[in-house]
Parts: sequence; C-alpha cells; structure tokens
Amino acid sequence: MQVAFDDYVWAAGVATELVNTTAEVWHGADHLPDLAALVEFTDQHGDQPGNRTALSDLARRASKADLQAVHALRTTVRDLIDHPTRDQLIAGATTLTAPALGATLVPDPAHHDRTRWAAPLNEKATVADALSLVCGIGILGVVHTLGEQRFRPCGSPTCRGAFIDTTRPGRRRYCMPGLCGNRVNVANHRARQAATRERSTTQ
Repeated sequence: MQVAFDDYVWAAGVATELVNTTAEVWHGADHLPDLAALVEFTDQHGDQPGNRTALSDLARRASKADLQAVHALRTTVRDLIDHPTRDQLIAGATTLTAPALGATLVPDPAHHDRTRWAAPLNEKATVADALSLVCGIGILGVVHTLGEQRFRPCGSPTCRGAFIDTTRPGRRRYCMPGLCGNRVNVANHRARQAATRERSTTQ
C-alpha cells in the first residue's frame, strides 16, 4: 500500500472519520468496537482509486492487538486536532508517518505521462500502520496547503466531535454536517416555534 502526498484531502477525511468513531462522540456507543466494525470502516473510508482495497485487506487480516493500536491512534489524532498549533501538528503528524518507507515517485493514475510523490508501506504493515500513515499525510497536507486554523471542534453544542476542514471556502462548522448540522437546524426551528407560540399567548 502507498499513500500519495496530494491525496491529503481524502486522507484528512479518513482522520476526521476515525476520531469521530469514539464513544465520547456518540454518547457512549463506540462505533469501532470490534474487528468487524474496523473492516466496515475501511470499506467505507478506504483508499483512493487505483489502491482501493489495500486498507480493507489489512483490516480483514487484523488481530485484536491491531484494533487496540487503531484505538490508540485515534486518541493521538484527536489530541492533535484539539491542540492545533503548527509546530505540534507538524511534529505529531511526522511521527504518524513513521511506518512509511520514505518517499518515492509513483505513476499518477489520472495522468499516464506523469508521476507524483507517495509514501509506501512495507509488506508486513498492519492496518494501524496504514491508518497512521494516512492520518499523518492528511494532517501534514492540510497544514501545508490550508493552514492550522482548519482543525476545529464541532460547532454543535451537543456534540463532542472534531474535524479537519478541507473545504475550499474553509467555513465548515460541524464534524458530521448531515447529522450535527441537521440537529442544530431542528433545535433552532423548535426554538423559533416556541418563541412564536409564547408571543402569541402574551398578545
């Protein structure tokens, strides 16, 4: 397996999805409790085209020790997102890329006459090694390209999630926009309805 440096948007997305599987975010329900859930996670958030099944294959060969290593990894990545100073992000993400075998040029699947930089893993790498490399490249790419202000807590007052904002305008507010954003909209709507009812009863 290899991770291309210019795939940092995808990689940062995987990092965001990983940290938001914790019981803390889901109010007591860990969304990565066992090896079956790990396989499902990698199936849903796996590799870019051209290397699509590598993470899933590693997850299917994983042991309980590998799952524990992934749990430790998500804690490490969450700590980086929660403390987004530039130096700390760079140092932490560089450590996360340690499983890589350096950097090399590989063919660009989108342009047959071009190459791009990538970090390969050795054949004995685990799924935790692979996810560590993915998260490290995602964080480093965002810091370099978009800046450390893109690492944020969820804007929902009832959510403990966090995320890396890779959107072009940089205005993302929620760790899971379809869930947290909708909850906030529903809460605001109900508050407006209650205020309208209260005004109508006092008139």
